[in-house]
Amino acid sequence: MSRIGNRELVIPEGVTVNVNENNVSVSGKLGNMTLDTKPGINVKIEDGKVLVTRDNDSKTLKQLHGTTNANINNMLIGVSEGFKKELEINGVGYKFAVAGNTLTISAGYSHPVKMEAPTGIKMEAPSQNELTISGFDKQVVGEFAAKIRSVREPEPYKGKGIKYKDEFIRRKEGKKAA
Repeated sequence: MSRIGNRELVIPEGVTVNVNENNVSVSGKLGNMTLDTKPGINVKIEDGKVLVTRDNDSKTLKQLHGTTNANINNMLIGVSEGFKKELEINGVGYKFAVAGNTLTISAGYSHPVKMEAPTGIKMEAPSQNELTISGFDKQVVGEFAAKIRSVREPEPYKGKGIKYKDEFIRRKEGKKAA
């Protein structure tokens, strides 16, 4: 029995949820999102709560039951509060620069790396070494943050590179002279 699939999702204030057969749409102050559900997964709205059920106990429907519930929960949180990821860059001369919808990263290469933010993503750079990415779609925010991090992943010897703010980089000792 899926524990995550059986939880009741409370609809926050200011959020509207519409269910049309295999399509769930959620709209709130930050944006609108839709989700297409698979046949056999049923979504109902009762007393200000979203309930997800499945038709039978086949393996694929059991897997999709919890996933659908989690995706709808992320949609409810996203359109009401939003998601954010914080990155920081360490290294001499390494920095972030945000100009409108374009991010310029100086990460020790011979050229600056420029990236365009996807639609629905807001970027802020409180300082040259910090970057905050926010938006209402959890997948897009996480994917864009991972793409930025992959420009220069942190290395374990000096700690140079781009890392998440709450990430711990395990350090190595390196060579020692005899």
